[in-house]
Amino acid sequence: MPRFAANLSMMYTEYAFTERFAAAAKDGFKAVEYLFPYDYPAQTLRELLDANGLEQVLFNASPGDWAAGERGIACLPGREEEFKLAFNSALEYAKVLGNRTLHVMAGLIQPEQDRERHRAVYLRNLAYAALLAAREGITIVIEPINTRDMPGYFLNRQDEAQEICLEIGVENIRVQFDIYHCQIVEGDVAVKLRRDMLRTHAGIGHIQIAGVPDRNEPHLGEINYSYLFKLIDELGYTGWIGCEYRPRASTSEGLAWLKPWL
Repeated sequence: MPRFAANLSMMYTEYAFTERFAAAAKDGFKAVEYLFPYDYPAQTLRELLDANGLEQVLFNASPGDWAAGERGIACLPGREEEFKLAFNSALEYAKVLGNRTLHVMAGLIQPEQDRERHRAVYLRNLAYAALLAAREGITIVIEPINTRDMPGYFLNRQDEAQEICLEIGVENIRVQFDIYHCQIVEGDVAVKLRRDMLRTHAGIGHIQIAGVPDRNEPHLGEINYSYLFKLIDELGYTGWIGCEYRPRASTSEGLAWLKPWL
């Protein structure tokens, strides 16, 4: 049976962030994820998790200046020291929160920029992060993101992400397979899940879902998620599935799709 985590950056936005933990738990969620924890002390978040019987399963290392439009710094030449400091901070949060998976965002690249240079920086930074994370039993994930929602993002395709993981060649770096992004860029989702879930190296470290094309509840749109959830079970995936979607109305009112899977 799939295990679902509420994404508190997109869901329950009718509440203040610190109130979303209790709202998710009330609706039956046992785990949460969100973009960034850094506006709050790690111990405050730990207490919210404990008070509501929740597991923290994913958050992102700092992406640089998010408000200014940055979407990661891992592939940006000249930002290596900043990346190291940001990742060390993410690790400290992860240790307090009990979080075992960290997403490292690559960053944006312009068409005229040297892609191979950016790729080399990206691989070096990921190798650094994976080495430190391995000491704490933490897995690093990288995520292909669609070009419609995030134009210029360095990483867009599942096969490219798998190649990067294989090239780095360590056990604790995997791909974050967001079905929403994959459907928009590539389609053929079931075939890619089969291909990448069964890899003996690299593979899928986390899954996220949303309806396509509007990123609302997963049962709204063109994807047959009931079929995909059963396939994910058959393939032996035991991790969490993050519900990274924007509810059309209140979050709780839109959870009818989830009831059969709780």
